[in-house]
Amino acid sequence: MAYRKLGRDNKHRRSMLATLTKQTIMNEKITTTETRAKETRKFVEKMITYGKKGDLVSRRKALAFLHNDKEVVDKIFNDLAKRYENRNGGYTRILKLTERRGDDSLMVILKLVEEETSENTEKKTTKKEESKEAE
Repeated sequence: MAYRKLGRDNKHRRSMLATLTKQTIMNEKITTTETRAKETRKFVEKMITYGKKGDLVSRRKALAFLHNDKEVVDKIFNDLAKRYENRNGGYTRILKLTERRGDDSLMVILKLVEEETSENTEKKTTKKEESKEAE
């Protein structure tokens, strides 16, 4: 698996990615650089997939990666797994912002995708039907 080194040694990089993953899951969005967001996205997606599996092995893998933060793991397995149970991947979205003033790094927002409810999909279909009827 190819990965970005992000200018850090292995321990620092792994710790930084775990922290960014925890913050993304708890706050449901973070602002960071583009390269860090792209690398963090992989781990957020993997943690939510573990949550959807829901077995003991997956819970232990999530705990091991997230530095035994039980609050974050509980949110993954109880809340996010239920939210994304009908979604096959693509749990995160990256929205681009402007460049950072100091070093011109492209800043982005990494956020969890909000699952559409059945009410939202019904509204969309009625709008489409109305436009067809108007023609």
